[in-house]
Amino acid sequence: MTHFVVGLFGDPESALSAAGSIQSADLGTPELMSPVPIEGVEEVLGEKRSVIKRFSLFGAIFGGVSGFLLAAITAVLYAHPVGGRPIITFPPYLIITYELTILFGIIFTVIGFFVSARLPNGLWTSFWKQDENRPYVPEAAVDKFAVSIGCEVDDVQRAETILREAGAEAIRDGTEEVS
Repeated sequence: MTHFVVGLFGDPESALSAAGSIQSADLGTPELMSPVPIEGVEEVLGEKRSVIKRFSLFGAIFGGVSGFLLAAITAVLYAHPVGGRPIITFPPYLIITYELTILFGIIFTVIGFFVSARLPNGLWTSFWKQDENRPYVPEAAVDKFAVSIGCEVDDVQRAETILREAGAEAIRDGTEEVS
């Protein structure tokens, strides 16, 4: 079972060094919570890969194929005399293919955004089981920098030690409620 440990820091440099230490200790990838953007996060944790571009690509391919098939099947089902020319040709179907490519690309991009942002809250917990008890740190929205790590129960002591050595002002269990 995943157990969350949260360390609160007063400055972003300490939080970044703690995140780097946790990652180098093979405890997993920590989450940083901050009231302001922090420079250098990508250098410490690596760039986070987004799934939105895959949703966009799949939507565009799906839209292009469905647009062409819509026009082609319509031409076959409602055949008009064309005087020996082919019934299915690409140039007349280009507009509907283009329009549906853009339409489905946009729709799937929006769906990908919602999936990536895990919105609406609570809907995606069945897909991401580790997020059921994700900690919320209200101080990180005001004036503190928080580093959260989800680790096994055996590694909790090691994670707390790393956070203390990095200069955490407070360390708490990520599952406890804050009033």
